[in-house]
Amino acid sequence: MLAGRESSALSAKPLESATLDGLYDRDFVFWCEETARLLRARRLSEIDIENTAEEIESMARGDKRQMRSRLRVLILHLLKWERQPDKRKLGWEKTMATQRREIEDLLEESPSLRPTLGELIAKVYRTAVEQAAEETRLPASAFPPECPYTPEQIMDRSFLPATRRSG
Repeated sequence: MLAGRESSALSAKPLESATLDGLYDRDFVFWCEETARLLRARRLSEIDIENTAEEIESMARGDKRQMRSRLRVLILHLLKWERQPDKRKLGWEKTMATQRREIEDLLEESPSLRPTLGELIAKVYRTAVEQAAEETRLPASAFPPECPYTPEQIMDRSFLPATRRSG
């Protein structure tokens, strides 16, 4: 079925912009493929500029969202490790290692995220504390008001916080 569409859409006759605009709403995957083909052919006047710009911005937001999510999970586990030494599990260590590897991969693919690491940590810390409070059954006030770990500590594969009991 796609082959039939390809042969008509990829014929020598260029798609008109209105056709490409409508294609975005009708068949997103095909729109992406057609847009990539037009870009490679340098047929820029035929590109659906607004939707292309929107999709590129969306990709950047997706990387930031993934970074925040992974930092939140990592900080959550660091907090649990520190506050509940008697309940430590190998699974927590594995989760922290996985999150660190995935964050490193994101930073390698998008180095412009590295300077924002401190800001992202500050943004996710409160939610990590809320989740840690739920999971540990400790009050949120048992956790520091600001993240007690530096970005370097958070990313250090060998870092595990010292035991700090709630008082």
